[in-house]
Amino acid sequence: MAKKNCWEVMKCGREPGGKNVRELGICPAATDERLEGTHGGKKAGRACWVIAGTFCGSAVQGTFAQKYKDCTECAFFRQVKKEEGADYQTSLILLKRLKVVK
Repeated sequence: MAKKNCWEVMKCGREPGGKNVRELGICPAATDERLEGTHGGKKAGRACWVIAGTFCGSAVQGTFAQKYKDCTECAFFRQVKKEEGADYQTSLILLKRLKVVK
């Protein structure tokens, strides 16, 4: 079974071509190429908790520091962590990858 990205599980409609793009904009997790392939996802779709500006609880979230606690309580975050098991990449590792300039 293929691993699902956050927009597929959460059904926010903010992925490119999604039903809520016109109203809410495209989610940065659906376009951020720096985390392409992380946890087997597309773009940052399986590492959305480290991306600023993602959508949760009917509101756009802020920086990692502002949203991380809420993200750790998210069913999708917990699903990814469980699915990845020993291969789960911690937020610290992912944040370092975001800071690397290509």
